[in-house]
Amino acid sequence: MVVDSVRARALIALSTLAVMMLAAGCGQSSRSRSPSVDRVPLIPRTRVFAHVTRCDPGANSYCAVQLVVVGRYGSSDAMLKNERKYLQSLGWGLVNAATGDEHAAESPGHRFHLVFATAALDLKDWDLGWIKRSRMIARALSQTMINRQSALSLMLESGAA
Repeated sequence: MVVDSVRARALIALSTLAVMMLAAGCGQSSRSRSPSVDRVPLIPRTRVFAHVTRCDPGANSYCAVQLVVVGRYGSSDAMLKNERKYLQSLGWGLVNAATGDEHAAESPGHRFHLVFATAALDLKDWDLGWIKRSRMIARALSQTMINRQSALSLMLESGAA
C-alpha cells in the first residue's frame, strides 16, 4: 500500500512537471511574438524618447508597446513620410488605421500591426478620447511639442498570425 502511494505521488509529480514544461514552451513561443521596442522598425536618425508596454487581459486580450520617437528631420510630417517608405521597403503592407489621423502597417506574415502618427495628431486624438495611450506617453508627446522636436507616436501590437 505504501509503495502504491509513493508511485502515485511520483506519477503526479511527473505529470505536473510535464504540464509545466509544456506551459513554459508555449510561453516562449508567445514571448517571441510579443511586441517589444526592439521589434519596431525605426528610420535612421531617430531615437526612442519614451516607451511603455500595456496589456489588456480582457475578452480580446492583447499586449502593445507604445513609443514616442524623436528624430533629426525638418518636421514630424517628414518623419512620418520616411517611416511609411521605410516600412514598405521592409515588406510591411500599409493598411487602414482606426482614425484618419493615424497610419497603420502589417508586418510580413501579419505577425505585427503598427499604428503611427505625428506627435501632434496623436496627442489631439488622445485628448479627444478617440485613441487610448498611457498617460506617460501623452506626457512624452506633450514634451516633444514643447521642445519643438520632430516626433512620432507609434504602437506595435501582435498581429493575427
